[in-house]
Amino acid sequence: MSQMPDLCLPEAIEDEETLDDVLSRPSQPLLDSMRRLTGDIMILGVGGKMGPTLARLAKRASDQAGVSRRVIGVSRFSDGILRNKLEAWGIETHACDLLDLEGLGRLPEADNIVFMAGRKFGSTGAEAATWAMNAYVPGLVIRRFPKARWAVFSSGNVYPLLPLAHGGATEEDTPGPLGEYAQSVLGRERLFEHFSRVQGTPVSIIRLNYAIDLRYGVLFDIAQKVNTGQPVDVTMGHANVIWQGDANSYVLMSLGLASAPPTLINVTGPEIMSVRWAAQRLAGYLGKEAAITGEEAPTALLSNAAKCFALFGYPKVPLETMLRWTAHWLRVGGTSLGKPTHFETRDGRF
Repeated sequence: MSQMPDLCLPEAIEDEETLDDVLSRPSQPLLDSMRRLTGDIMILGVGGKMGPTLARLAKRASDQAGVSRRVIGVSRFSDGILRNKLEAWGIETHACDLLDLEGLGRLPEADNIVFMAGRKFGSTGAEAATWAMNAYVPGLVIRRFPKARWAVFSSGNVYPLLPLAHGGATEEDTPGPLGEYAQSVLGRERLFEHFSRVQGTPVSIIRLNYAIDLRYGVLFDIAQKVNTGQPVDVTMGHANVIWQGDANSYVLMSLGLASAPPTLINVTGPEIMSVRWAAQRLAGYLGKEAAITGEEAPTALLSNAAKCFALFGYPKVPLETMLRWTAHWLRVGGTSLGKPTHFETRDGRF
């Protein structure tokens, strides 16, 4: 069976083909994890920002580990281009609205399921739809697949804003979601927890705090403002970020730790990043001046991922590399998903 050494990082990323390749390169720990994992992998909500490269990562890691398994992507697939891309990568696709019980019943069985479906932006003014996707659908899907192992995407937004001296919320901290989006995400967790306990379904819950690739993310948002001369608001003065490829790798490895009741894992980068500092670093790479507005508040939305690093190792892509890659992406006219993170939001309204 073939193996692949840990990632050899390029100096810069020039195009989307290369970006998708780098995002889906498996590390040695992931290869080892995929070799131990049994059964197929199905991804519910594969059409989002992180889903396509997670699916490709799962397929590449399985193939390179010498494991024959189906990797199945489920989405409404309003975009036929994405479905074709996934199938070209060897991903089996199924179109399904997860609110449709008949469609849900037609989905194939899988021993391992990654739950990525949800709603965040546009929640304000459409709170009912947000709760339906974030807290009703989880009950439907875990009852449909009670014997699967689950890795469930949640969010660091379930934690309250904390002082920097706290060091970021840990899995032992009491949730304090601010606003209906964050409350509905905690509802997602509670539904999975309830049925995990009742059915004995093994679940890992991933509290993710700001994954990035070069087409979106906190660093892209800051860099775009610097590049166009817009002021960077530093009131939310600090943030955590992690390379999307690293985050997806941790999610896939967490399938092996799924338990009943669920295992909680914070996934984010190791640094408490200063937004002001990041703007200045990006300005240096871009050859621009960073315009700063506001003053840093004493609290921020921060997570501590020490447990994740103890389980799976540190991220492979360091913060400075992400900054350099992001600036270069903007300099060469790289594409944007047009989906701002709104990381500056302090009132929980998305």
